[in-house]
Amino acid sequence: RSNSGEGGEDPHWYDAPGPDVPHNKVKQVASGRFGVTARYLSKAEELEIKISQGSKPGEGGQLPAHKVTAFVARLRHAVPGLPLISPPPHHDIYSIEDLAPLIYDLRQINPRAKIGVKLVAEAGVGTVAAGVAKARADYILISGHSGGTGASPLASIKHAGCPWELGLAETQQTLVMNGLRSRVRLRTDGGIKTPEDVLMAAMFGAEEFGFGTSVLVSIGCDMARQCHLNTCPTGIATQRADLRAKFKGTPENVIAWFDHLTTGIRELMAVLGARTIDELVGRTDLLGLKDVGGRAATLDLSGLLAEPADERARRKTLTIDHHAEETLDDRILRAIEPALKDRKPVTVSQTITTSDRTVGAKIAGHMTVMRDATPTPLDRVTCHFTGSAGQSFGAFAVPGLTLTLEGEANDYVGKGMTGGEVAIFPPKRSAFTTPQAIAGNTILYGATGGHLFLAGRAGERFAVRNSGAQAVVEGVGDHGCEYMTGGIAVILGPTGRNFGAGMTNGVAYVYDVPGTFAERINGESVQLRRLEQGEERELRGLIERHVELTGSTHARNILATWPESLTHFWRVVPTAALALAAQEVAAENEVQQGAAD
Repeated sequence: RSNSGEGGEDPHWYDAPGPDVPHNKVKQVASGRFGVTARYLSKAEELEIKISQGSKPGEGGQLPAHKVTAFVARLRHAVPGLPLISPPPHHDIYSIEDLAPLIYDLRQINPRAKIGVKLVAEAGVGTVAAGVAKARADYILISGHSGGTGASPLASIKHAGCPWELGLAETQQTLVMNGLRSRVRLRTDGGIKTPEDVLMAAMFGAEEFGFGTSVLVSIGCDMARQCHLNTCPTGIATQRADLRAKFKGTPENVIAWFDHLTTGIRELMAVLGARTIDELVGRTDLLGLKDVGGRAATLDLSGLLAEPADERARRKTLTIDHHAEETLDDRILRAIEPALKDRKPVTVSQTITTSDRTVGAKIAGHMTVMRDATPTPLDRVTCHFTGSAGQSFGAFAVPGLTLTLEGEANDYVGKGMTGGEVAIFPPKRSAFTTPQAIAGNTILYGATGGHLFLAGRAGERFAVRNSGAQAVVEGVGDHGCEYMTGGIAVILGPTGRNFGAGMTNGVAYVYDVPGTFAERINGESVQLRRLEQGEERELRGLIERHVELTGSTHARNILATWPESLTHFWRVVPTAALALAAQEVAAENEVQQGAAD
């Protein structure tokens, strides 16, 4: 199975005719959330959460501006010529307790996919892997320090992570010790190239194996380590058309490589008397220590060669039904199924509690699959809720889906929204006259479309990595609009510190009556200016829709004194977008000057 990596995919690939699947069966969900849409997720056979990377574990990453072409920008919902930052994975994964909800979220949007987590081989990775198994992942990938992209910083390539053998051995032993190994598959990668590598990985505990560098070499990569410069001489890691024309790799090259590899594996297995890979998983008793001299002879490798566990305890043998418990979405889908089949609009009302998590995602996934299965338009689904929603309310919402909540919501509202509308407002019987906290942290993380209206305040990291959604909220905590690359955020109230850190594009309008907002922005990433002609209409339209859906008293008061209210609004302008605009103007002037000459 090929892996999409972090960059998303061209949705046009999903419409290709014929039985062949011209897209990746494994689709990655990483900290940048690039290209993660409801359709992308629904097309996967496996969804892999990347919280660590083999060549730069935990650091995040960055695609230089000159590599963000129009094609790349379209897939990643960004702007050509602006750098794309993958923040370190601490925005919605602080701990195992945060990873488990993400695994749950992905299961709702695509119940058919297996969910895996990519970890880096480091001391202590076994303990983390045990938590991942308890979080109900289907597989765990232990990625070694070797391999990885040549675009990583040299210090990361040379000094991050440890060999996969160490991480895999520790993970296998820890999972066996805690009775968890039978629940998950183990996978490993990081410079695996030979039949000996594969069988040794199996004996250390892996059932599956990842190949990157070796396969790239088979299609022509010459390891020039110029990936980040956009000058790949063999046309693989580059967006330049002239260099891509040099690419000579073929599918037959890859087939020949794997034929050669598997022939060698079979020969070694015959020597060992093994008929299947499964027979060798966790069989450390088949490994021995080489008799070498020098400093290597002083290494104590006994910790890698623990006594093999019972056959049923050293590899995945249990099948777990992750969908045994009925959810609120299941009940809603059962009620609206006739209307969906007839392509008719439908409205339902339900009570919601904090134990109801990721409400709306399974409905969004179902709508996405139905739309792919038939060209007949699927009409609107509207769900009204009353109560307190659990985490990820409205996650992965799609066009045609409207969710309203009279009450409050926990963290991650609108995570990965693709379209539709989500509105949350206080109970109508409440006596609130000023905006109160109504939703939690990390709202609209990685959203690519849709509208969100919150008649109250949200927590930290509002609209982090938003790249297309439009939102109105009445106050946010620290780090608002962090790493934002698109969309519109209207903040009708106070903000926390560090607003706009890493923001490269998109629009933020902030209502600042006290006049303190200028002290709260990240001055390295964004600048402030007052509204210009034409922007008033866009802003007012969003606030009016906010009032229509939520009945917000605060927003009504702003509209009632609109001329005066306008004087209190700031527009947040990303410095990167200003620099790009200046470059484009300079280039245009140069062209005009050349024509004049």
